[in-house]
Amino acid sequence: QLQLVESGGGLVQPGGSLTLSCAVSGSSLLSYAIGWFRQAPGKEREGVSCISIVGDRINYVGSVKGRFTVWRDSGGNTAYLQRNNLKPEETAVYYCAATSLGATLDPALYSYWGQGTQVTVSS
Repeated sequence: QLQLVESGGGLVQPGGSLTLSCAVSGSSLLSYAIGWFRQAPGKEREGVSCISIVGDRINYVGSVKGRFTVWRDSGGNTAYLQRNNLKPEETAVYYCAATSLGATLDPALYSYWGQGTQVTVSS
C-alpha cells in the first residue's frame, strides 16, 4: 500500500519561498505520476502541479506558472514542489497524491493521498 507524507509547510511572509517534499513508504513512486494540490478553507481542492512517471511531462495551473517548480528524485521515493513569491491567497493545506493514470491536475483521478501540510502566507 502506497503511503505519502508531505513536509515543509509552515508560515512564510508574502513574497517568500517554501519547498514541499512528498515522501513515500510502502512502495515506490516509480510507477506513479505525482500531483500537488491545495485546498483553502471553504474552497474546493485545486490542482497546482503534476509530473509524469519519468518527469518528461509537467503541468502547472496558470496562476503559479513561473513561480512554482515540481520535480522528483531519480530514486523514486520523493517528489518536491518549490514555491516562490508566495501570495496570501495561497494559504491552504497542500497535498501530494499519486496516480497510475498519467500526470493530470484532476484530483478525482488520484488514488493515493498524503495527509496534507499547512502553508500560511502572512506578514
